[in-house]
Amino acid sequence: MPINPDAVGATSQPSQGSWTSKDCLIYALGVGAGVEDPTGFELEFTTENSQDVEQRVLPTFPVVIPGGGSVFAHIGDFNPAMLVHGEQSVTLHGPLPVAGTVSSVSRITGIYDKGSGAVVASESVATDTRTGLPLYTTTMSAFIRGEGGFGGDRGPSGKVEFPERGPDHTITYQTRPDQALLYRLSGDRNPLHSDPKFAQLGGFDRPILHGLCSFGFTGRALLHTLCGSDPARFSSMAARFSMPVYPGQALTVSMWVTGPGTAQFRTSTDSGVVIDGGQFTFVA
Repeated sequence: MPINPDAVGATSQPSQGSWTSKDCLIYALGVGAGVEDPTGFELEFTTENSQDVEQRVLPTFPVVIPGGGSVFAHIGDFNPAMLVHGEQSVTLHGPLPVAGTVSSVSRITGIYDKGSGAVVASESVATDTRTGLPLYTTTMSAFIRGEGGFGGDRGPSGKVEFPERGPDHTITYQTRPDQALLYRLSGDRNPLHSDPKFAQLGGFDRPILHGLCSFGFTGRALLHTLCGSDPARFSSMAARFSMPVYPGQALTVSMWVTGPGTAQFRTSTDSGVVIDGGQFTFVA
């Protein structure tokens, strides 16, 4: 059964996801927090019992919180090995607690025909089960190779025009050679990021870093540079993945402030741009 373009609008059943203080700490370490100064900078994200420091949660943490149901079951059969993460966003509706439970519902928002493949876009809204209020919304798009050609709409180009000037801020973070082994502890156990033989089957000479790990590194750069390290000022972040990252590569995040509380960004390695078209909103 090929991709079913009529699946747009299909909605999952509500699904619960929970996390603990420990999950937040592991995620923070997985996206590089604490490396720069383990006993000072970022202690609020990497420890839960430091004197006079209250634990807080990195704003990109929702991308690893389980939930949302299996909405992709509605689009038909496809080879999951042909699926590539294309875009990701996270929007926060309030501060993230260090432990909690959400009920989330996912919906297929678009299926587009790119010829060589299909793009499937989805959205997940998570509600805090304690308060009954929306806590965060995530969106993502997946490019499924070989599933195009069904005559559908090509969809939006997603191209973002950057200002014709140098970035206002640039920050570089060094990833560790074992970064993917740390990040996978937050839930994504895809062997593409840990098994050399599996990575070679995928066309890579060694395991690559999770795209959402690079997304988390980039979110830290935005948080510390544009939000004064205050998660309460971090509103939304959206971007497109454009090139793989290998553990051990340095990530350079370039930021252009485009207005009060708005910015654009991209992330690069020595190989080129790896996260592009970034849009960020924050409390100025």
